Amino acid sequence: MWQLFRPDIAEYVKNGLIWMDPQSKKQLTLCPFLRKIPVPATDTHAAKEIYTCDIYYDRPDDCKYYPVTIKQMLNDECEMLEDADLKDPQKAQQSLDLLMEDSRPAFD
Repeated sequence: MWQLFRPDIAEYVKNGLIWMDPQSKKQLTLCPFLRKIPVPATDTHAAKEIYTCDIYYDRPDDCKYYPVTIKQMLNDECEMLEDADLKDPQKAQQSLDLLMEDSRPAFD
């Protein structure tokens, strides 16, 4: 479908692998559609940067179902982890499970 409707995404797919550099043909270490955006400080929160997905509605299934565990995110050096997640991984896992409950496929 990307070939027809999103060739800008399709150019990063080669031989069934995602996020391949169109020029070098080597796998990228980061998703080319992940953007870091600044979030200004408020009265209750310090300024920070968060990530957003430029292809959220057209993202691959791997992205839809990722992550499964905080441990997986740590092993992958996931950019989405925040300091609070690292301080309390169990609480972070509970939040992740709640957040992802509608996104993950049903397992028997």
